[in-house]
Amino acid sequence: MEPRGVSVSAVLPAGGSGERLGGTTPKQFCAVQGRPLVSYAVRAMERISWISDIIVVVSSENIATMKTIIEKYGHKRVTVVEGGVTRHRSIFNGLKVFAEKEFSSHLLQKPEVVIIHDAVRPFVEEDILSKVVMAAKEHGAAGAIRPLVSTVIASAADGCLDHSLERARYRASEMPQAFLFDVIYEAYQQCTDYDLDYGTECLHLALKYCKTNAKLVEGTTDLWKVTYKRDLYAAESIIKDNLSQEVCVITDAKETAAQVGFLLSESLKSQIKVEAVSISQSKCDSHLQNILSGQCYNFVCVNVHLDTSENNSFSIGVEELTSIKKFARETKKKNILVYGLLIQYKAWGCKRPPDVILFMSLIKRKYPEEIGPNRLRNRKLTDSNYK
Repeated sequence: MEPRGVSVSAVLPAGGSGERLGGTTPKQFCAVQGRPLVSYAVRAMERISWISDIIVVVSSENIATMKTIIEKYGHKRVTVVEGGVTRHRSIFNGLKVFAEKEFSSHLLQKPEVVIIHDAVRPFVEEDILSKVVMAAKEHGAAGAIRPLVSTVIASAADGCLDHSLERARYRASEMPQAFLFDVIYEAYQQCTDYDLDYGTECLHLALKYCKTNAKLVEGTTDLWKVTYKRDLYAAESIIKDNLSQEVCVITDAKETAAQVGFLLSESLKSQIKVEAVSISQSKCDSHLQNILSGQCYNFVCVNVHLDTSENNSFSIGVEELTSIKKFARETKKKNILVYGLLIQYKAWGCKRPPDVILFMSLIKRKYPEEIGPNRLRNRKLTDSNYK
């Protein structure tokens, strides 16, 4: 659901040190399935066409690292900004690139609504982003919430229980949050040093300094924040599951291959999210590059061998195999799986789509040594039954 009549940008604070995670690498730069966590959050934003600019705020020592990530994974519409010593100071720096020329060599166009979202919350979806943006446009501020999982208690000075809160009355504040830009920027301008150094809740700043009472929007279960090492394992599990749920069927531009690709994608639609594209695999054009950085994780490259003779032997030209292998090597750099599906059938007798059971078993299998995202397999599947 696209919010209409409103310009939107996003600020992603990514300056944390990751002390609770342990280790020397800040959590936003920890690799999950071979890809830095922050890259997933950026990709979640850049997939959404109505988000104009994405500001990633990192500490000074990590600016070069972030720029390398942007280049390696082909991220678009991203500006890297140096953060402050605290979360609030970093967010304030991210907002300044829209409002203060002396802070940025290239002043970005000020949005009507700005999204603030943690770079270590990688699974945010367009629907919840749209909801908080529209709520912020109406109310001035909005944020996602979730029910409390545990009861909140307070301890007395002696370390014993003092009182507990009624869990049903309270909610956990999550991200994303969205604000009218003028509201949140004014709030930060009025902040005291104490707020900037010790505060954590952006919605509270809008209420305290701009009398803007935020609209609370019920969030989804995937808005959790990667904080501890176990959260990295959970994130990895979610990503692996997503890998098995989306596929892009790419065929050669030739009519026969396109027809088979269409039949395959139609057969898969009831079981998996499918995008079908007919394009010359031997050409690495901008369309193909857009697909690579888009939503699909698995690719099926369909090459069709037409056999008009009575000979049942299978053959395929070196050029076709080379094109699949070249495409596979390119996608491996982006942590994407590729399957090469080579189909043989008689031109006069193909009346039904290729059997998808074998392919689905390949996609659905979770054996890391076989099809884990850090390993790429080219599948050469021949089928001589479609005669």
